[in-house]
Amino acid sequence: MARRMYVVGNWKMHGLSSDIAEVASIASAARAFPKVDVALCLPAILIERAVRAVPGFPIGSQDVHEAEKGAHTGCISAAMLLDAGASLTIVGHSERREAQRESDDEVRAKAEAALAAGLSVILCVGESLSVREAGSAVATVEEQLRRSIPAALATPGRFAVAYEPIWAIGTGKVPSIADIAEMHDAIRRQLDSAYGEGSSAVRVLYGGSVKASNAAEIFSVPSVDGALVGGASLTAADFLPIVEAAAVARQSS
Repeated sequence: MARRMYVVGNWKMHGLSSDIAEVASIASAARAFPKVDVALCLPAILIERAVRAVPGFPIGSQDVHEAEKGAHTGCISAAMLLDAGASLTIVGHSERREAQRESDDEVRAKAEAALAAGLSVILCVGESLSVREAGSAVATVEEQLRRSIPAALATPGRFAVAYEPIWAIGTGKVPSIADIAEMHDAIRRQLDSAYGEGSSAVRVLYGGSVKASNAAEIFSVPSVDGALVGGASLTAADFLPIVEAAAVARQSS
């Protein structure tokens, strides 16, 4: 099936209240591409302010805790995110898996908690450079995905997977188109196996040094349903050409 393209910006640890104007610029410009779903995942302190500034535009979080509430200092629950106006969250980003030592089991618990609460979820998977060079990239990501994805999906349309090769994030390096296609096809097969017919609504995004200059080529891969964009999502000038490339890719497919 032809899935709607999905382009999501991940601001990581960037952004202050003065940057809400940039969020508004992105939200306004995105209206020119009604056939592409666009969202921004912002630092937690900006979520409520952004939601008030751009009503109706999807604003998300970069992480969520698996518990509903409790003694979890510094953590944010799904209910708290919903209360702030968020509609989605990222889980399992490589920077959290690596720096915070998050396990596949933790990522799965976060995804299941977020979905149960009513948030949409983007679950990230990806391999290191050493794994890629050893020829084990596909097998490693397949295992990571198997251990991380929710056991069941009540609403598949609210769940997406983002393939982010760790060695490509923020480095300017991008896998070959053949490598991206191979990995996305492998992820799609695994989703089909896990969820059956429901998997057709699950979008698989690419992330890792996506920018205006390479977006069209990446989106030319039939199994790529959009992108999770880092640094290039911080300004409308850099982000909107990627959204436009996604719109053009679906028109030509």
